Amino acid sequence: MTPAAPALAAEAMAAHEHAACTAPVAVPADLAGWSGAHRPLKAAVKPAASGKALLVMGTAFDATLAPTPKVDYVLEPGKPGGSVSFGGLFAFDVAEAGRYRIAQNGRSWVDVIVAGKALASAAHGHGPECSGITKMVEYDLPAGRHLLQIAANGEAALTVMVAPVR
Repeated sequence: MTPAAPALAAEAMAAHEHAACTAPVAVPADLAGWSGAHRPLKAAVKPAASGKALLVMGTAFDATLAPTPKVDYVLEPGKPGGSVSFGGLFAFDVAEAGRYRIAQNGRSWVDVIVAGKALASAAHGHGPECSGITKMVEYDLPAGRHLLQIAANGEAALTVMVAPVR
């Protein structure tokens, strides 16, 4: 391999990631809420207020995040971000135990807190090209109310959605 090969490979990957999209792409049925109208929602900065930042299953939300130093995380995020990053807390309800996906249009760190513990993710991925979904993380969740911690986002705005994996 020539010394220039790694740089060329990285350049090719970047070009693929930023390919010009000429039209919106249809998303899989379990992400259909991403294609609909997004609802605005302000992230909570304290765990006790997370119920006011309630994500409705299968609906995309255009969330307004807070500066990281203002967020009182339940657990230290795996990637906390710095003083110039953004994050927030959201609640969401799971009616039936199963696998659920957190989809977003950013690259923020995602933690799902259940019974005071961060769950290990079951899978990671990217959304369909040109869909606007850049990151997806899946979790096997029990029924009940759960807490979603968002950390280390580079901007104060983030579109986020929780949906069952079908």
